[in-house]
Amino acid sequence: MPALFRHIIFLFGFLALTSIAHTDANPGAKVNSQAVVQHYADLAYAVYSDAETSARQLQIQLNRFLEAPDQQGLIAAQKAWQTARIPYQQSEAFRFGNPVVDDWEHQLNSWPLDEGLIDYVADDYFAALGNIGGDLNIIANPTINLGGEIIDASIISAELLRSLHELGGSAANVTTGYHAIEFLLWGQDLHGHELGAGERPYTDYSQGAACSNGNCDRRAAYLRTVASILIDDLSYMVKQWAPNQAGNYRSQILAMDKQIVLARMFNGIGSLSLGELGGERIKVSLEANSTEDEHDCFSDNTHWSHYYNGLGIENVYLGRYQRLNGTTLKGPSLSDLVRQAKPEVDRKTRQTLSATMASLKVLTDTAEAKDKPMRFDMLIAEGNQRGEEILSAILKDLVAQTRAIESAASTINIDPTATGL
Repeated sequence: MPALFRHIIFLFGFLALTSIAHTDANPGAKVNSQAVVQHYADLAYAVYSDAETSARQLQIQLNRFLEAPDQQGLIAAQKAWQTARIPYQQSEAFRFGNPVVDDWEHQLNSWPLDEGLIDYVADDYFAALGNIGGDLNIIANPTINLGGEIIDASIISAELLRSLHELGGSAANVTTGYHAIEFLLWGQDLHGHELGAGERPYTDYSQGAACSNGNCDRRAAYLRTVASILIDDLSYMVKQWAPNQAGNYRSQILAMDKQIVLARMFNGIGSLSLGELGGERIKVSLEANSTEDEHDCFSDNTHWSHYYNGLGIENVYLGRYQRLNGTTLKGPSLSDLVRQAKPEVDRKTRQTLSATMASLKVLTDTAEAKDKPMRFDMLIAEGNQRGEEILSAILKDLVAQTRAIESAASTINIDPTATGL
């Protein structure tokens, strides 16, 4: 899909805005903007803390697997990756308005990626048009010739991988983050629009004669390194939202004009909802029938990533987040502010957002069905009427909640584009 079209979709989401919510407005004492902003920072701290914790659990499983590679260990590592996606995908509701997040997130969640930059690929693999890094294969090449510039890749270090990330200014040159790890755990999904995810053999990490596809030592080194980078990046963001730390981002927004922070909150959930989730992640894939535009394309985990994006938006509007340990953090919210001004507007907003979550549940139920499951890459296949119905229903609900969120923001005199940026 042309970059210009993607940009137009994003701008539409930026200007139109949207959100998600269920029921549960706080019916208690009256709240003010200061309390809502304070709780918003608490939510961000909790979500990013869970993301870091789950990434550390992922690292533990990766290290166990790499110590003695077998199929059971590979599956355990894959499940740990899927668990780690749960809090991170909810954290994306803090994008599109908080510059500390926007300047950072590409290190963790850039997609789609040209996997030929990282490792071996199928013979019919095609990199993005004009991408100079699309087939460099870092794992197979201790020395990389980049247009006459020789890069020493003999040691797969964090410095090397960070230097090659988005090489040449191409967003497809992804060397770090969740999707790099995903590719290293699953490999390419060669099933097209048929059922099945990537099928990387665990022997790709076996040492000595048992090694498949060569360079198993370097592949293991890459996996260990990229997991460490992920944790470093998440740790940085946790510190940015941590309480009682002078000079971090949390301290900045707590001292900021609260109208600006509320605008950032509305802008963030709106842009994620329609511009990113509805546009980039669903509409583009559906219209192009393109598995390359599937978000979690190697693991076929896309339905859950979309669901947790939706849940993240709901979290911010309702001021609620269920942590990985099962406890629920809840406090003053945008919903409270809107309800205090016009209860019927808040009620309508929550109704439309509940409808979106219900549509997203249809997506996950369909993907996880015991009898004839249809994953996202199957749903976007040309001629799949059921898939088009499911995804079109989600898009319709995203548009409806966009209008509701616009109305909610207007009700409390917030211009979501007035973010002070």
